[in-house]
Amino acid sequence: MKRTSRAISLLAATAALFVLVGCAAMKDGSLGTVLSGGQAGSSPDEGTIAAGLKEALRVGTERTVDHTSRLDGFLANELIRIAMPEELESMAGLLRTVGLGGQVDEMEVAMNRAAEKASGEAIDVFVGAIREMTIGDVYAVWKGPDDAATEYFRGKTSDALRFRFRPIVTEKMEEVGLVRVYNSLTDRYAELPLTTRPALDLEDYVTEKTLGGLFTVLASEEKRIREDPTARTTDLLRTVFGAPSE
Repeated sequence: MKRTSRAISLLAATAALFVLVGCAAMKDGSLGTVLSGGQAGSSPDEGTIAAGLKEALRVGTERTVDHTSRLDGFLANELIRIAMPEELESMAGLLRTVGLGGQVDEMEVAMNRAAEKASGEAIDVFVGAIREMTIGDVYAVWKGPDDAATEYFRGKTSDALRFRFRPIVTEKMEEVGLVRVYNSLTDRYAELPLTTRPALDLEDYVTEKTLGGLFTVLASEEKRIREDPTARTTDLLRTVFGAPSE
């Protein structure tokens, strides 16, 4: 009986981390069935707990990717908005003084648009990491700090995401006009007195900022769900925590 109680507590703690605020309850009820062990009042075994946890993680990561990959997912979020690279700050400042501020702004918008388009590639990688979770991983996430789940994903997926993102970022930089704007700005800058063309791997910069933004959103949502009972607004969260219905 003690083991079953422990297992249920584990499921409650871990599943809650990844079901984001405002996420609609699953229409087909499959996740609720898994979490309840298949029948009302029954006690889930370890296999059912693992299945329920992985399903909850899948729902949460899909929601995070949806948030970052939509229009303005990066640009309108001050936490993850991609700013002008530090290496280009002096160039950007000088170009603004000679009337090219609009093109500088255009470059910043284009970097964020490329990140939004690339971040949609993350979901398949996250699904793979969820599929590979062991019972040890589950306990580490459950017992860890506010960003334990995010750090699990960072450790398991960063290399794969970087590999997936780099060619997508390259493609999207061309698609949104970032390469054109960047080349135009650096050309104009190099024409000014006492200046030299900056050396920067812009593809690498946007790729790393896209990764950082994705994990920032994951960490923020994880911490909020852990700490804020008012954030547990879905049917699933009320069921898991036993909160009274509104």
